[in-house]
Amino acid sequence: MTEAETGSRTQTGSRTEAGSRTETATLAGGCFWCLEAVYELLEGVTSVKSGYAGGHLPDPSYEQVCSGRTGHAEVVQIEYDPDAIAYEDLLDVFFTIHDPTTKDRQGNDIGTQYRSAIFYHDEAQRMAAYAKIAEVEREGIWDRGIVTQVEPLDTFYPAEAYHDEYFRNNPGNPYCQAVVAPKVAKFRKRHLERLRAAEPSPPAGDPRQIASRRAPVSGPGHG
Repeated sequence: MTEAETGSRTQTGSRTEAGSRTETATLAGGCFWCLEAVYELLEGVTSVKSGYAGGHLPDPSYEQVCSGRTGHAEVVQIEYDPDAIAYEDLLDVFFTIHDPTTKDRQGNDIGTQYRSAIFYHDEAQRMAAYAKIAEVEREGIWDRGIVTQVEPLDTFYPAEAYHDEYFRNNPGNPYCQAVVAPKVAKFRKRHLERLRAAEPSPPAGDPRQIASRRAPVSGPGHG
């Protein structure tokens, strides 16, 4: 299987068909449904894709990552316009929408796949990540020390298509209601000035979506 089929190597920036410059950020902070739901609302973000990074198994499936045995973290890969939003702004949001002080855990989601991590694409991002961690610790935003890992991105493996815009497409899912929705609401309140000017209304939820994030085999479970 070729690299194009299995994943994408680290990429710092590119240009859209219209010629505008875009750059890429890859972040891990627990459930990728939560991060995707927030970052897709940010002005300057052009796309968000859930996926897997930081593990040892090539082209892992969702079920394999959920087992905690592949070493991958659930991540989002964010394409953004650096003229509209800075990488540091993405990190500002990152450190307010998840708990960076709990190792391998976000709430009831426990395992290395839910670790807090910044996968940098170049030296500038690496330096920005360490500078932001130092700033967050200096400002005392969190009561405990930051455990966020900073590591180079090797390969990003896109998650299965049913994870795309999961919260937007499945607002009635119990996990989305109990976990994702409060994070989105917190983000809206804290970063109101960074929201897109207009947002489409999400479609009605599918009542057949399963609630547990621990049983993904028969369909979408949890991010």
